[in-house]
Formats: sequence, C-alpha cells, structure tokens
Amino acid sequence: MSTRFEDRTDAGERLAAVLTQFRERPDTIVLGLARGGIPVAAAAAKALYLPLGAVLVRKLGIPGHDETAFGALAWSGGRIVRLLNRPLVTRILDHGVRQEWLDEVEKRERAELLRRAATYPGISNDLTGQTVLLLDDGLATGATMRAAAEAARSGGAARVVAAAPVGSVEAYTAVSRVCDAVLCLHLPGKFRAVGSFYRHFEQLADEDAISLLNQ
Repeated sequence: MSTRFEDRTDAGERLAAVLTQFRERPDTIVLGLARGGIPVAAAAAKALYLPLGAVLVRKLGIPGHDETAFGALAWSGGRIVRLLNRPLVTRILDHGVRQEWLDEVEKRERAELLRRAATYPGISNDLTGQTVLLLDDGLATGATMRAAAEAARSGGAARVVAAAPVGSVEAYTAVSRVCDAVLCLHLPGKFRAVGSFYRHFEQLADEDAISLLNQ
C-alpha cells in the first residue's frame, strides 16, 4: 500500500478497507473531526454503510507556534470539552509565554467552536451505547483527537475507535491512552506535516464540510 494518499477521499476509502468489521453495524456511527476529517469520514461511512456525523474540535496552538498544540477543545452534548497538555503548558509558561496569551487563544477558539456548533449539521450529542469511529485526516500531536474522544465519552459512547491515514508515533501513543482502539495506516519514523502525505490537500471551507454532511 502506498504511504501517500491522493486526497482525503482516497484516505477514507483506504481506512474503510481495514475497518470492515464495523460494516453495516446498527450500533456504530462514523464521526469526522471538522473540518479536515469530514471528507475522510464521509468516504469511509459510505463504504461501510454507516451513518455520518461530525465532532467539532479546535486546536489550542502556542502563540507564535500555532501548529504545536498546548490543548484542544471539542463540542459535545451542548457543552465544550477542554483538554490541556499540562506539562507542556508548564514548560512554555516557564519559558516566557504569558498565561493571558494562552487565555486569549482559548477565548478565540471557544468563540469559533460555538459559531460552528450553530451552523454544522450532524452534530451527534447523544451517543449512548454506540461504537463511535472518530476519523481525521492525520494525527500530528493527537490533541484534537483526544478531545474528540473525551467528547464522545461524555456523549455516552460505549466504545471509541480513532482512525487516521497517517500519524506521528507520539500522537498515536497519546490517543491510545483515551481510546479503546487506534488505527493508523502509516506511522512514519520521521513525521512531517500531515499535508505532506497527500498529493492533494486543499484547505477545506465550512461550506464544503457542511455539504458533505448534508449528503
């Protein structure tokens, strides 16, 4: 199997090929992490004949180093689930990052999460007794996937399975601690940006994600 994906749809179809044990199960739902995980989840849900929904997540990026997450937020059951990497927060505060800067990042991301919660369809709040397949386009730090898993648990999920086409070993390990199972098709020894493992990795707009969910 190639370790480079054509696009997010290709990635979702390849994930579905190794998630066949969940095909047509009445107690299972596929949730894509909005936004990038939605097309991955849509392709997988279609191949597996499973319902599709979304979980809203926002990464909390370190000011000046936005790609490095000190935590993440997720929307579930009408409330926000907050997850922090406390050892990292302690380290960056010790190195001169001010608490009010982190507070401002969280305030901004909370506002964006609430905006999306008002506009996105397919937000599954009640997951009581369900097996939830959480799909994203990649696991860089694992922060948003961990927050999504916590959100699924708070929604009553009986089992949480995380799946992504590619991820870092560190993220895979971190996500494994909060999920019942984790699947990554590719765990490179040297992880680069998620987009580097795709031939086509365009930025996804809200309208694109909503259109997929409405289908």
